[in-house]
Amino acid sequence: MKTVTSSQLPAPGGHYSQGVVAGNLLFVSGQLPFDPASGTFAEGIDAQFLQAMANVEAVLVAANATLESLVNVHIFLSDVAHWTTVNQHYARLLGDHKPARAIIPCGELHYGALVEITAIAELINPAQESLP
Repeated sequence: MKTVTSSQLPAPGGHYSQGVVAGNLLFVSGQLPFDPASGTFAEGIDAQFLQAMANVEAVLVAANATLESLVNVHIFLSDVAHWTTVNQHYARLLGDHKPARAIIPCGELHYGALVEITAIAELINPAQESLP
């Protein structure tokens, strides 16, 4: 097991790693929509979803992966009413790439976030020396 940390994101606020590589898989921990520059959330589901996905992508990049590497994504929503908006943004970001996915309406999220995203990605060459 090897941990992955993105220098583009703030340090985790709890006892976890931003990402963990096991074999050829990268497990991305739940990413809230924190703006790395301000440490706050933007207003609204559109901005929060896009920021949370950008945070997932930052962990992917730290492991030499891309959105195309995703094989499974879990999107936790504070309200099922956000499903359509999230699905539209997700489809636009991923294009023809369609990893397995679940959208889970779960009620209140930490710090009042509207969305949190976890993911699993397949790494082409997990033994790369450039992993942090």
